[in-house]
Amino acid sequence: MTRPPRAEQFTPDEVCIVHAVQRCVRRAYLAGVDPISGKDYSNRREWIRRRMEALASVLAIDVLSYAVMSNHMHLILRNRPDVVADWTDNEVALRWLKVFPGRRLEEHLAEPTEIDVQTLCRDKTRLTTIRQRLSDISWFMRALSEPIARRANKVDECTGHFWEGRFKAQRIVDDAGLLACSMYIDLNPVRAAMADSPDHSPHTSAFDRIEAGKGKEIESAAFDLIPVPTAEAGKKLCETPLDELHQQRRVKRHKSTGRKVLRDGWLAPLTLQPNTLSTDPQTHKAGFRSSDRGFLSLSLGDYLRLLRWTARQGVGGKKLPAALAKILTALGIDASMWRDLVWHWKQHFGKSSCVGRPESMRANAERTGHHWHRGQTSASSCFV
Repeated sequence: MTRPPRAEQFTPDEVCIVHAVQRCVRRAYLAGVDPISGKDYSNRREWIRRRMEALASVLAIDVLSYAVMSNHMHLILRNRPDVVADWTDNEVALRWLKVFPGRRLEEHLAEPTEIDVQTLCRDKTRLTTIRQRLSDISWFMRALSEPIARRANKVDECTGHFWEGRFKAQRIVDDAGLLACSMYIDLNPVRAAMADSPDHSPHTSAFDRIEAGKGKEIESAAFDLIPVPTAEAGKKLCETPLDELHQQRRVKRHKSTGRKVLRDGWLAPLTLQPNTLSTDPQTHKAGFRSSDRGFLSLSLGDYLRLLRWTARQGVGGKKLPAALAKILTALGIDASMWRDLVWHWKQHFGKSSCVGRPESMRANAERTGHHWHRGQTSASSCFV
């Protein structure tokens, strides 16, 4: 069965949540240890995390959860056209040029100038298209995957495809599916026997949130949303040798802005704030992410308790504590089937283009002109 068209799964002008999976065509060469040559490519995990962090600071996409594995990566993304609507034309132009500078006379500066921003703002038709792209999950994945592929090919001194193909997308249609998918992603290193618990699983959203709870900070990879003054750009072109400008570009591309941020400061908050209007975009003002809107109706403490309990159920299962079972039941999840849902996720949703309770999947199928989604029947045993 072929994958459905992207337009059926998500559109940039509608807020939706998507589980995206991107696999490497070279298997363990993405970020693990190559068993043949013995080379360790694990440092590439940090490349990917920092690139995600940078994109989260300029695009209208919330990163809810992620995990970077040895040969693939998982992300849960939420597009935010309502946030883009809050941005001025100047902000839209600057944010776009930070990620996609295009071929300009001063392209070796790698930074948009004031004139670049003003020129783009005058092209209203193109600016309308760019507003849509800033909240398009496909453009986020493109901006994430392409630089990583080019950088890896350069290090490996080779050419050709780095990623297997277009990323796999699953639309998440309710809170139950979102909680289960987020847990599945955060527990990927535990399931793969790469770590014994979420507390020891770097390059996952759970690890970032746990470390942030301890007050751990990191050098921010967020873009500096300030255009280069026209006079300064002209001075650089006249006084600085071209080779030196290229070197400055390479250094700045991988250098932080010098700001510190909590380790999870670029991720969307986990907990939905009560008494907040659904029409309020909660636009983030500090420049580390697009919005301050959470995505689950439970506290971070409850989420981590459930995550750690689930991580310990790899061999043999124990009865879920009553307090945690109550959380699952409220979402329509059969507490006795929770471990099976998370640990055997692929059996239930591995070939599905939609994730959620059976009734939610059925409603989504009708919305797109279909009768059903794959996985709808097998997943029904895990829900009340």
